[in-house]
Amino acid sequence: MASSLLPFSLPKPNLIKACSLPPTATSTISTPETLDQKFGRKGIKFSESGNVPLVELTVRNGSSLRLRIPDGLVTSYKPKVNWKDDGFEEVLYSRPASVSDSSANPKGGIGLVINDVSDPASKLSPLPTQWTVKDVDSDAIDALQVELSCTSGNLDITYVVSLYPESMATAVLVNNNGRKPVSLTSAMLSHFKFKRRGGAAIQGLKGCSYCSHPPLSSPFEILSPAEAMKTESPGWFSFDSNSEKKPGSWTVQDDPYIMLKNKMSRIYTAPPTERLKAFYDTPPSKYETIDQGCELVFRVIRIGYEDIYLSAPGSLSEKYGKEYFICTGPASMLVPVVVNPGEGWRAAQVIEHDNL
Repeated sequence: MASSLLPFSLPKPNLIKACSLPPTATSTISTPETLDQKFGRKGIKFSESGNVPLVELTVRNGSSLRLRIPDGLVTSYKPKVNWKDDGFEEVLYSRPASVSDSSANPKGGIGLVINDVSDPASKLSPLPTQWTVKDVDSDAIDALQVELSCTSGNLDITYVVSLYPESMATAVLVNNNGRKPVSLTSAMLSHFKFKRRGGAAIQGLKGCSYCSHPPLSSPFEILSPAEAMKTESPGWFSFDSNSEKKPGSWTVQDDPYIMLKNKMSRIYTAPPTERLKAFYDTPPSKYETIDQGCELVFRVIRIGYEDIYLSAPGSLSEKYGKEYFICTGPASMLVPVVVNPGEGWRAAQVIEHDNL
C-alpha cells in the first residue's frame, strides 16, 4: 500500500485492506455502486455528482473530505475544530466552473499539477491524468486512505489521499518505466477559505527568499497565471511592506507575518543560483495559515518539494463573492525534478491543525 509515501503510516493493528484490482479490471470499476461494492467500508462512501464519481472519507470524530475520482480534485475538507456538536469548518474554497453548467469541472479545492518539461524547445506539456481507484486502506475509522493511479506514457503515477482526525494529506509517487530521464515540474495547490480579506495571513516564512512568479496552470485554477501576475494598486495611504517586486527580483521575507489583503503571486524558495553551492538555505518545511475572522490556524507541511507557492487575489476576489481565498502549497517549479529510468520520485503535502 502507498501509505509509506508519507512520513507517517496507518497504524498496523486491526488493519483492513482491500485487494488491488488487476490492471485489466481497474478501468471497469467506474460506477459508484461497483466502487462501493469493491472498496466501500465504514468511513469510505462512494457516490456521484453530475455523472462524476466521488468518494467521501469520514473519520470517527466527524472530520471529512470529498474527492472527485477522475481528476483527483479534493473539493471539501471539513475537520472538527471545536468540541461543539456542529464544530466543523470548511477549510477549502471551491466554486463551480460555470453557474449554467453544473457538469463543468469545479475550480479551487486541492489539486495536483504535473508537467513534462523534458524538451525545453517544446510547449509546456501537462501530463494527462485520468485517475481510477486502485486501493483503499483503513484503521477502524481513525485513519482512511484512497489510492488513485494512472499511466501517462512511460510514467506510472500513484496519488494517495489520506484523512486523520486532525489532519489530511495528499501524496504522489511517479515511477519512470522508460529508457530516458524525464524532467517534471509539479505542485500541490490548496485554495484556503477565509472569513474576510483583512484577516488572512501566513506565518513561518520569515528569513526565506522569494520572488514574484506565476502559478503552474491547471484545470482547477481560479486565477490563470496571467491573472495571478496582474498588478493592482494597493490603494491610497497604503504602506504595505508586502507590496510586490518585479518578477525575477529576489527579496528576503523580513516580517514574521505575510498579510494577504493585497494581490500577490510568489514563490518562496532558494534561488536557483544558490542551489549550485555546496550549502544553501532551503525554505521551511512547514508554515501556517491564519484566519483571524474564524480564529483558526492550519499548518501546511512540505515533503519532497523544493518550493512553496503563495498567492492572494486581493480585490479580484470580489468578483467571486464575499468570501476570501488564497492559493498555496508545496511545489517544484523553478528547478525541474529529474526522474531517471527505473527510478521514482515522491512528494507530499500535509495539512494539520491543533485548533481543538
